[in-house]
Amino acid sequence: MLVIRRDLVEAIVEHARRDHPDEACGVIAGPSADRPERFVPMLNAARSPTFYEFESGDLLRLYREMDAKDEVPAVVYHSHTATEAYPSRTDVSYAGEPEAHYVLVSTREPDTHEFRSYRIVDGEITEEPVTVVESYESSPGE
Repeated sequence: MLVIRRDLVEAIVEHARRDHPDEACGVIAGPSADRPERFVPMLNAARSPTFYEFESGDLLRLYREMDAKDEVPAVVYHSHTATEAYPSRTDVSYAGEPEAHYVLVSTREPDTHEFRSYRIVDGEITEEPVTVVESYESSPGE
């Protein structure tokens, strides 16, 4: 299950709407895959309505930054502009983070959006529930 703050969901949807008709993409980094914290919108280097590609230099900088902050890519997100929020074969082939939540947002309808999350491991897609919260509960000692 993906537990994610409302402000992060809103930021993803806003990014997807802003980049429409091209696909938007980005990462939410966090201390673990189950604690998405830091919203990192990325440039779709492909600038395509049917395909996304992280710019390699930006991605390298992001991974170095996450390493320095002891973070992982908790969420890898992108949008679909004309189809449902379900991973394509290309999306599956690019899914290289087995612990990450893969979020897809469909912006095919101008007044609504579809927000779904998946785990993609070894080419197998598993949809997971999404729980949107106002803030994360602190555990003792935090």
